[in-house]
Amino acid sequence: MSLGYAEKLSFIEDVGQVGMTEFFDSAHVLQDKIEELAKLVEKSRHLVVFTGAGISTSCGIPDFRGPKGIWTLQREGKPLPEASLPFHRAMPSMTHMALVGLEKAGILKFVISQNVDGLHLRSGIPREKLSELHGNSFMETCPSCGAEYLRDFEVETIGLKETSRRCSDEKCGAKLRDTVLDWEDALPPKEMNLAEKHCRMGDVVLCLGTSLQITPACNLPLKSLSGGGKIVIVNLQKTPKDKKATLVIHGFVDKVIAGVMELLNMQIPPYIRIDLFQIILTQSLSSDKKFVNWTIRIASVHGISAPLSFIKSVEVSFSNNQNYKEAILDAQPFLLKRRTVRTETFEIFLNLKFSDGCGCLNTQIQIPFNFEDQESTESFKLDKNAIFEQMREVAIQDSICGQNAVIERKTVLVPKSEVTVHAIVTNVKTFDHQSSNGDVKPRKEGMNGLIMTRKQRSKGRKRKTRP
Repeated sequence: MSLGYAEKLSFIEDVGQVGMTEFFDSAHVLQDKIEELAKLVEKSRHLVVFTGAGISTSCGIPDFRGPKGIWTLQREGKPLPEASLPFHRAMPSMTHMALVGLEKAGILKFVISQNVDGLHLRSGIPREKLSELHGNSFMETCPSCGAEYLRDFEVETIGLKETSRRCSDEKCGAKLRDTVLDWEDALPPKEMNLAEKHCRMGDVVLCLGTSLQITPACNLPLKSLSGGGKIVIVNLQKTPKDKKATLVIHGFVDKVIAGVMELLNMQIPPYIRIDLFQIILTQSLSSDKKFVNWTIRIASVHGISAPLSFIKSVEVSFSNNQNYKEAILDAQPFLLKRRTVRTETFEIFLNLKFSDGCGCLNTQIQIPFNFEDQESTESFKLDKNAIFEQMREVAIQDSICGQNAVIERKTVLVPKSEVTVHAIVTNVKTFDHQSSNGDVKPRKEGMNGLIMTRKQRSKGRKRKTRP
């Protein structure tokens, strides 16, 4: 988990109501309400979902205001939860993936989230159908051309500050900024306007895992009422908007949504995570033309200096292992320099060891080395989406991860260099509709679960809306 988000926020004395009491509907009442919600969802013409911290607690990400919330523990002087796995490896919950299923079926029209964990985007909700009101810890944006960059590592700043990277558009090149709001930052108008538009259009606005305390965001679901829309709230704590709701459900979000999907006879899509990395091989002749000085580097596709967060170490070996010493690269940059005879050909074997939170321990990449071979260095760029789809199908069928594929190669003849972009399946997680006490167990999971950070805003602390 990254408790870094809470630590990066500017200090304020009043974070609003914390330690909120949790309520649980009885089993038969809960079932009746799930059936009522399923009917509302089935009949809806424009379903909008509004999410808060409670949708991600089953991912291991603590909330802020619950009995074990970050701000609750801080106020009580108790230690914060220890991180067992890094924030960037958080996997979407059953609810996240159920929403993807509803969107693909044409039922869910728009998602509005107060969370900054990036799990809606990572789950597969299209960007154009998502408003992230408080930003995304894994997103950078260009203030000049508006380009967005989704990273596989947590961006180092919050508060819409400049980061260490620049826009990759050659015509732009402006310094990028983080997208996560600090306390006094105004809600981004693009996100807010879309959210308000869809709430006004919504005939059902389903609020999941939110205490509905932070203004002006918490008032968005109310926009549906003027057009005859209905509000449904699924949350363990009472909210200030309960009296405005058609239906209030006190139960675990995953359990409620799993029940709805089962009643609708809909499958919850699996979550398949595919990560990218690049291998850079550079070669140059020695002054006497007898040897090749070469360097191999395993790096992030987000830039040479960007963290390659899902790889822990790289073991390098060779087909001609009697002549070449093996190497273990256990710290970034993952870089190896060697000199070999110009005419010699061999294979380089890379054993990539994955970091905590990945569903498999390692994978192997084989690279042919032949300085004299010019044909193998041709550039190409394959259809990334088609390759991703094939990798997902295999991962689902076999319920394993670690498969990898080359999706792009760029070559330069002088000095001779080759950059190859690889895609790799690092997590596979499937779901059924069964849950126990709200602790949803994935049917097949590539890892043991994770703990992350949560983010939300305080009662009484109003967000400004930019003009």
